[in-house]
Amino acid sequence: MNVPEVRPDTSRGERVGLDEAVFCEGKSAGQIEAILAGAGKRGARLLLTRLAGEKLEVLSAGARAGLDYDALSRSAFFGAAPAAAGAPRVAILSAGTSDLPAAREAQRTLAWYGQGAAELHDIGVAGLWRLTERLDDIRRYPVLIVAAGMDAALVSVVGGLVRGCVIGLPTSVGYGVAAGGRVALDAMLASCAPGLAVVNIDNGYGAACIALRMLRAFSPQA
Repeated sequence: MNVPEVRPDTSRGERVGLDEAVFCEGKSAGQIEAILAGAGKRGARLLLTRLAGEKLEVLSAGARAGLDYDALSRSAFFGAAPAAAGAPRVAILSAGTSDLPAAREAQRTLAWYGQGAAELHDIGVAGLWRLTERLDDIRRYPVLIVAAGMDAALVSVVGGLVRGCVIGLPTSVGYGVAAGGRVALDAMLASCAPGLAVVNIDNGYGAACIALRMLRAFSPQA
């Protein structure tokens, strides 16, 4: 089989402290297998994102056997993730259970780098009590990732109530004018809560990478 050339960025971790993740959407099964084979020869670990279950099934049995796959986030680990050390310093919040795929992608990315995360789900502002009863717990974490679709109001509310770093993760959840997450993205960008960081729609991986950079700013050894 003729497989188009793949050229992994093997030195990215040395440059920026974050290794290249393999974005599987748009890659053929042959390209993914070539990347995995190359990593195996180098003794390298890999984080794979956006690996759909249908594409996973097309991979050879040997390739599948080497992956720790999570269907909700469509992510896979090639090689073992380090064990988390100490209590989590990141909390991942989601407005509703429909936001879980993006939130789980963030959690899996953090886990890949040995960072634990607390998870507080289904605390959207449509039932504001679900958020307010958890505020004391939420305020304990220096970094918060907040996943929300529809009007994404949760991010502004959280940003107005906590001192920690808040990363907005807009999701593609919502009817009609929610426009596949564009309303959530625009709402986060236009938030009057000061100092929010915002990533692209459904980009749990990117939200986790911001969290990792923030943690390293607090503690360079993290």
